[in-house]
Amino acid sequence: MDDYLKTNLLNWDDRAALHATDTTGSYRIDRVLSGGSSLHALEAGEIGEIAGKDIVHLQCHIGLDTLSLKHLGARSVTGLDFSPVAIAAARDFAVKAGTQATFVEASVYDAATALEGQTYDMVFVTWGAIHWLPDIFRWAEVVASLLRPGGRLYLLDGHPQMYQYEGAENGRLSLAYGWRTPADAPLLFEETHTYTGDERPLTHQRMYEWLHPISHTVNALLKAGLTLDFLNEHEILAWRHYPDMIETGEDQFEQAPGQPRIPLSFSIGASKPLSR
Repeated sequence: MDDYLKTNLLNWDDRAALHATDTTGSYRIDRVLSGGSSLHALEAGEIGEIAGKDIVHLQCHIGLDTLSLKHLGARSVTGLDFSPVAIAAARDFAVKAGTQATFVEASVYDAATALEGQTYDMVFVTWGAIHWLPDIFRWAEVVASLLRPGGRLYLLDGHPQMYQYEGAENGRLSLAYGWRTPADAPLLFEETHTYTGDERPLTHQRMYEWLHPISHTVNALLKAGLTLDFLNEHEILAWRHYPDMIETGEDQFEQAPGQPRIPLSFSIGASKPLSR
């Protein structure tokens, strides 16, 4: 298992270096550095009231969404990621933006220890996060441990059904992968470039992923003691996952007209019950 995660770390260190110097506009760096937000309309409309809240952003990558949460009114923000390159970039962006934020380098599974037992009003996890994790039940336990009584999780990610399909230039989708991935048998991919359209190649191109059915994610959160507030499925995505997807808004993509509609993303709100 450690070998899979070490391989992914090399891949994400490469991506972080490219994304931190992004020239495609995908990461909205200038907007965040000027005090704005990089959040997409979908998550911005679903996270609810965050003013005055203490928020931890798991798998925060280069920290731009973390800083955005602070700009949107959070009392404090903490980002955690396993990539030292990503965390270094996040800290640099915080300085450049003049925004108070804490960034911690650690595996998400070690978050409770790395954050020294601190708890938060919200755990924020979005876009391309949980399919990099082999154990969704262990992840849910971490989320629950980080929440104060009454605290909330907001999760938004690519839909596992979408990840099962490969897309062709003619728009047809073909079923390529099983609906759940054993922890000890991850899906192996080789990608020459990152997803932003950056023309600079990745040095470490191998990566491993795990598909988790939504039922596993929901049951993991329930088993960890959280209550489900909502489960939404969406026909929009924040990147062009299939070649013929069309852009219908700022960094918002949908299936091309005439193509079968499938869920492209999903979001979950869950809460930690108040102490009795």
